[in-house]
Amino acid sequence: MPAPAAFGLRRLWEPVRTGLLALAVPALLLLVWHIATVGRPYSLIPPPAEVWTAMRDLAVGGVNDDAFSATLATHALASLARVFGGFGLAVLFGLPIGLLIGRVPVVRQLLDPTFQVLRPVPVTAWLPLAMILFGLGPRSAYFLVFLGAFYPILVNTVFGVRSVEPRLFEAAAMLGCRGSAQFVRVVLPAALPSIFTGLRLGLGFAWVVIVVGEMTGVPTGLGAMIMEARQLSRTEIVICGMVVIGALGFVSDRIVSLVGRRLLSWSPSHA
Repeated sequence: MPAPAAFGLRRLWEPVRTGLLALAVPALLLLVWHIATVGRPYSLIPPPAEVWTAMRDLAVGGVNDDAFSATLATHALASLARVFGGFGLAVLFGLPIGLLIGRVPVVRQLLDPTFQVLRPVPVTAWLPLAMILFGLGPRSAYFLVFLGAFYPILVNTVFGVRSVEPRLFEAAAMLGCRGSAQFVRVVLPAALPSIFTGLRLGLGFAWVVIVVGEMTGVPTGLGAMIMEARQLSRTEIVICGMVVIGALGFVSDRIVSLVGRRLLSWSPSHA
């Protein structure tokens, strides 16, 4: 039998191995990026070192001392508020509507055709209408982020409810659980895996559309920063904004994934 020390070393090595594998592709991309851009003064894409310098200036200032210096926290907090505000609204409306569409035939016949027609319309197509309805400013951004997150949550919730094994309802009825009580005791627990998949997808789409959402005349936000940098041909700032959005989206997804894993510890596929 392997010694206990070998098991301990294996347990220590596993997270290190996982981290190294996760960093392998980004390291390779950085190397290719560096080779392709370094020493080329007329390249439209700045080298990684220049982007890193711009990131430090964005975060703490002291390098360029321009309009972008030390503004990263302000822009990131504004985007976080809009992403989670729109995502919260999507959860507030998407979950109950999805439960009703999945469980109540009349509601499904009433609402599902309309949502299926509206769902393929891209968020960018809603941008002019959002500015007409809500005006220039953060309300339009919240609405667009809400749209981006709403449909993944709705579709996955409906799928989860429709996938509940009919025998579970029969077993619950035999145990005295009938009517609306089955929503809480049967439907919701059985649909939770699909619901959390929808939450992760919805939050991901919220980060995807934040740049579009912040094209509505807001002065702060990562999307607003990217658009302003694009107009000034500050490509290094554009890349910094992309990196920060990716990092915040990754952390947000990990948080939702951890919460889902905790709540779904009873499920063999999520344990």
